[in-house]
Amino acid sequence: MSITEKRFPEFSFATGEMLLLNKPLTWTSFDVVGKIRNTFKPLKLKVGHAGTLDPLATGLLIICTGKFTKKIDEYQVQEKEYTGTMILGATTPSYDKETEVDETFDISHITSEEILANCNKFIGDIEQYPPAHSAIKVDGERLYLKARRGETVDLKSRKINISEFEITRIELPEIDFRVVCSKGTYIRSLIYDFGSSLDNGAYLSKLCRTRNGDFKLEDAFEVADLVQHIRDLKETGDLK
Repeated sequence: MSITEKRFPEFSFATGEMLLLNKPLTWTSFDVVGKIRNTFKPLKLKVGHAGTLDPLATGLLIICTGKFTKKIDEYQVQEKEYTGTMILGATTPSYDKETEVDETFDISHITSEEILANCNKFIGDIEQYPPAHSAIKVDGERLYLKARRGETVDLKSRKINISEFEITRIELPEIDFRVVCSKGTYIRSLIYDFGSSLDNGAYLSKLCRTRNGDFKLEDAFEVADLVQHIRDLKETGDLK
């Protein structure tokens, strides 16, 4: 099935499109936007994304073109769903695999029952601190740049909501999970706090966004497929 047959009978990028893409591993969300925008050249077109994914995360990324870029805020505030894997018994400065393990903990005494029960502590409205290695700007500079220089920043907590937190597999030190949460939730911070709540440590090793509001990953395109389709439209003169 072609990309056009799958979802869009006809593209109208300039007027405005909302595109569902599967962000590749190690790509930034801005990498995806840049790739799509450059593929449109020489057509000058607004392109933006709704909801940043970390480079080490994959999954659903909403891309808006043309007049649909005005809808980005609307998509960003919608509920998100993620699946992923944490490593129990260790921490990293970035709370994920971007940085090396800086501390290890004994997990031999931790039971599956304790792990399952621990999820209940994070359901509802909770206060969360963003990771030091994040894209939040402080004094006009991304936090991760300050963190890489070893600078300490006094971070403020923010209120988020976790409506579902489910453990789907336990094979220590790996634990698979599913989370449904509000805008602004850092899953890396959630996993770090999960480990701390067990008087232990944990970091995120894998993450995939599976849903944004009513939009699902299963309906998303691969970036390479969309780029090729845009190029095909350009060759036939049908790009608009």
